Amino acid sequence: MKKRQRTVVALVVFLFLVVFVGALMYGSYSMTAKDVVMTLFGKGDGMQNIAVLDLRLPRAVTAVLTGAALSVSGCILQSVTKNDLAEPGIIGINAGAALAVVLLISVKSTSYYTALGFGTVLLMPIAAAAGAFISFLCIYLLARDNGSVRPVKMILAGIGVNTGINALITLYQLNMSKGDYNQALAWIGGSLWGSSWMYVAMTAPIIIVLILIVFYKNRTLDVMDLGDELAMGLGVQVERERKIFLVLAVCLAACATSVAGNIAFAGLIGPHLAKRLVGPVHKRQIPAAACLSSILVLGADTLARNLFSPLEIPAGIMISLIGVPYFVYLLMKER
Repeated sequence: MKKRQRTVVALVVFLFLVVFVGALMYGSYSMTAKDVVMTLFGKGDGMQNIAVLDLRLPRAVTAVLTGAALSVSGCILQSVTKNDLAEPGIIGINAGAALAVVLLISVKSTSYYTALGFGTVLLMPIAAAAGAFISFLCIYLLARDNGSVRPVKMILAGIGVNTGINALITLYQLNMSKGDYNQALAWIGGSLWGSSWMYVAMTAPIIIVLILIVFYKNRTLDVMDLGDELAMGLGVQVERERKIFLVLAVCLAACATSVAGNIAFAGLIGPHLAKRLVGPVHKRQIPAAACLSSILVLGADTLARNLFSPLEIPAGIMISLIGVPYFVYLLMKER
């Protein structure tokens, strides 16, 4: 690794630590960085323990897992589709997972303030995976051409499916009770409200294992970036590997959506910035993208719950305020 890249990595890690500690400091009960560190080492008082260990830390860890999962999913989709604008939120995978989770929540709860039970949380990743895979199956079937998947067609099919699913969510909302509507609205906007250690325990092992699998296959992604013909010439079974990577991308997006709702653009911005900072080699890009998107989700969530306190807006809206202009910039750049 070059000296410049080592410096960039060090700065990204430092920024991550600053944002992470900041997420634990600020809220209705503010603390200093020293108080946070002392609490993490078991030397905080009762109020500090509740604020940090019970409320803010599981939420921050959930934000990190969400950002990492979406960014790695975005890295995969951009390489597999050969399109720098691809990410799980844009092509409909997140929307399918969000629709399934919203349906589950509406069945299991009757009030916005009702805590989700262990059984519901246990079913959330399963429901999200089912919704994401149904959405992905529709996209895959629409993108097939003579037995193989056309990357450009997949993007167009994904945009169409994403629009259709969002229309279904809106239609479903019209028939919801007020409590269920509020609960569903939080998921659609992408919110980390109510995150707990139970959420972390359910999703962390799956997300970590999936990211490790993708990282292990980073060289295959590098070869696939060169184009299908050259990749086949180098011995890569392109169609087989493409299917494997698409399944990994869908699972990562589903896990993230199951705990954070439909957060768009986190899987777009992280991989792009990482490619600019450390280059297109996935051995470096994947960890950098995971870290950058984690910073993005953490920062957005911290702003979302403090900017208009005591009101809290969905973190997904904060990310979209950054993501939409960045997406337009990339579109203009592609022309």
